[in-house]
Amino acid sequence: MFDSEVQRILDFVARGIGVRVVGAPGSGKTSVLRSVMSNLEKTGVSVHFISGLRTHRTIPYAAIKGLGLEIRPGRSGVFDIADVFSSKLATAGKHLLVVDDLHLVDSESLAVLEAVRQRSDCPMVATAPETWVFSRGQLAVLNNGREAHLQLDPLHYEQVHLLIAQVLGAPADADTTARILTKSAGNPRLIVRIAETASLSNLLVMKDQQWCMAGDTLWNEHLRGTLEALLAELHADEFTALHIMAILGTARVDVLHKVIHPDALEGLERRGFLSVLADHHNGSIAAISPPVIADYFRGSKKLRDRKLLRSKIAGVLEAAPQAASEKPVTTDSLTRVLSTLRLEKGDDDAMASRHFHEHNADRERIRGERWEANKSAANAAALLRIYWGAPVDVERASRLCTETTDVDADPKDVLFVTITEAMLAIHTGQGHSAAVDILQKFAGDNPHLKAEVENAILFISASHGRVPPDTSKVPEASEGRGSGMGSLVHGLLELYRFKPTAALEAVDGAGDDDAFPHLRLFIRGFALFAAGRVEESLVLALDWRSEARKNLDQFGVVTSSYVAAHGLLYRGHFEEAEYLMSSVFAMGRPGFVVDSLYDAMLRLAGLRHATSAILPELSIAAQARTEVPDVGPLPGVGKGAYELIAHNNAQPSAFDRKATRLIRRQLKSGYILEAMLTALLCTCLCPGRPVLDLLQKILRDSGVAVHDQFIAIATAVVEGDNKLLGLLLKHYEPDIDTYQVGMLLRGALKRHVIDGDAAAADAMAQASSIFAVRFPATNEQLSFNSFRTTPLTEREIEVAILAGHHTNVEIGEHLRISARTVENHISNALRKTGATSRNSLFMLVGNSLPPR
Repeated sequence: MFDSEVQRILDFVARGIGVRVVGAPGSGKTSVLRSVMSNLEKTGVSVHFISGLRTHRTIPYAAIKGLGLEIRPGRSGVFDIADVFSSKLATAGKHLLVVDDLHLVDSESLAVLEAVRQRSDCPMVATAPETWVFSRGQLAVLNNGREAHLQLDPLHYEQVHLLIAQVLGAPADADTTARILTKSAGNPRLIVRIAETASLSNLLVMKDQQWCMAGDTLWNEHLRGTLEALLAELHADEFTALHIMAILGTARVDVLHKVIHPDALEGLERRGFLSVLADHHNGSIAAISPPVIADYFRGSKKLRDRKLLRSKIAGVLEAAPQAASEKPVTTDSLTRVLSTLRLEKGDDDAMASRHFHEHNADRERIRGERWEANKSAANAAALLRIYWGAPVDVERASRLCTETTDVDADPKDVLFVTITEAMLAIHTGQGHSAAVDILQKFAGDNPHLKAEVENAILFISASHGRVPPDTSKVPEASEGRGSGMGSLVHGLLELYRFKPTAALEAVDGAGDDDAFPHLRLFIRGFALFAAGRVEESLVLALDWRSEARKNLDQFGVVTSSYVAAHGLLYRGHFEEAEYLMSSVFAMGRPGFVVDSLYDAMLRLAGLRHATSAILPELSIAAQARTEVPDVGPLPGVGKGAYELIAHNNAQPSAFDRKATRLIRRQLKSGYILEAMLTALLCTCLCPGRPVLDLLQKILRDSGVAVHDQFIAIATAVVEGDNKLLGLLLKHYEPDIDTYQVGMLLRGALKRHVIDGDAAAADAMAQASSIFAVRFPATNEQLSFNSFRTTPLTEREIEVAILAGHHTNVEIGEHLRISARTVENHISNALRKTGATSRNSLFMLVGNSLPPR
């Protein structure tokens, strides 16, 4: 879980630099220290470990005496002990000083450590809370010599998924993973405790090889001790403040100031128990973090005076919201939206998700009560719109569709309810034919809405079966201007058929009358991406996502994130894409209209693991539904492409056959956009003539020319024309496919190695290396997994990554092993992979930048 953090610390220590590791209680600081110590002790480093204890911080010399130093009687002063400790650090060999929980070390031990650090250049690794205000004595110990700073951030969705599987022995489903993430706020200790105690309490049950929630809660009495330990350092007023906030739930900060002293709120925020989030409508809002603390108080029998506190704040609940701040203006829109996304990574996913859930629950309750009082089509449509994005109550949705009256109703509302009923039939497994029957019956009863219903049928049929070959049969917008269905369906079909320009023309305009406003933005954003206008697509999608988050619009968040994820992945922004998708997964499975996009993002997030050069870790793609067809209207909606890559064959020829068969099936269904992107990805990962021919034909037939440079390079690669390839790469001008060209060259190298063509492999390794030097951003490439039958060991992978840039002696010094051992590892790696040179080996295995 903390491999990258441990490796960073080891690298700093190897250069004689100390490290301060900070994080919230339970963030994994001690686990990281233990791993660091274990790694260093194996290499012969003498580790001197000091631990601060809450019960011993007032006992003089308690921490330093834990070292077991041989101190002469009568020589127990600060400098006497420092002399003994310094002499021990001066002995032959490498030494490391480790202090866990520096903030709990007694004052006398701190004085000894200060004296020792002034006399020795031994590096120190220390842990402390991230928000701790250090005393002068603690700072005197820390601020000696060079020091690096390492922050342990909360875990994101993929990491939580993996940790649950490690703890419980099997993965959890998407909703359970999201709930545990939300309740724990990504805190590793709480994730483990919640999963363990929920399993112990039978709140988690095993279904279809996955852990699922047996009810609607994970709180159990076995968690009480963990929470008591977490809250042990709170003052009485802070504890009372949490008690009040547990009653209030998420509340505006100005409301909290009316009932809680500002000093108590500040103390809670400093300790990490209070999360503040900017709300578009209500100014700043705050809630308890991690949210499981609120469950601790709500589960307590001492929770009193709910009515009293609510009446106390009733007078200020109607305060006017704060004005929203204006967006910063910058000339580079892409830089702006990416910067905003990176800043957002510091926000609390769990807090944001809980805010969405509470908002959706409130809307559902209010609109549900309104419909129960008056079962009109308008009230039904208002409630059903929630289920298009937020988790759906199937039983209530079914009642809405069957019990709603259409007397004196607006045709738009009646149509929306009927379309929702049809979509619900698909969601409950009745198939798209049942949905079409519902709409056809409605058209017979409402001939004045025939054009709109025909559009709806066309939309459902194309999205869940196949695209009709002639999109001109779509009813004209003028025939169904009532809800704008005509232009939207026409644009969506043109998008499916990879006619991005036609799709953009179809949805041109504001679309103020759209019954489904997000659909127009979705088509526009993905059509821009399909047309090769990736930057424009990203700016539109990320701006749209930011607005949807502010408006607590889950439908908008999921759809915009799907568009943005494709743009980020295409440009190689893996870190940003993984965070963006993780923030969507943290909300749990969404409503029935966008759940297919949610599954698509699960597969996209798992794609990087599926293409790893070593055995992939447990992938969150397993949480995506499997009862879906291999082909779909949009990339990732069908499972075929993911399964093709995740379960590849050792021989490229077999991969070519499977890829060609899949792409032809996509083309036969009319899903040309999906076929094009599948062919493009397969060409990058394992370039072959059959797939490249299909890709060229699709691009030629669609009139899309933005990939011409890529196609020319791919053709030279496949034909083995190294002279032409060299000229094309020499004169290559950066375009939208720069990242893909890097993937293509690496994929070709791996293919030649597997085929045993040593000369071609070396030539491709040279071409790939030169291209990577010219365009450094393309070094970290998605690469094709070809080594499942003969995986390399971790040490062989480490050596292979360094082999392209360092000598055996340099590698040995870096890894603290002998040059002969390095040579043995390289020989074994060459034998296992079939690589013909050190450079080929590096290009095959090295998926990261060369160490600096």
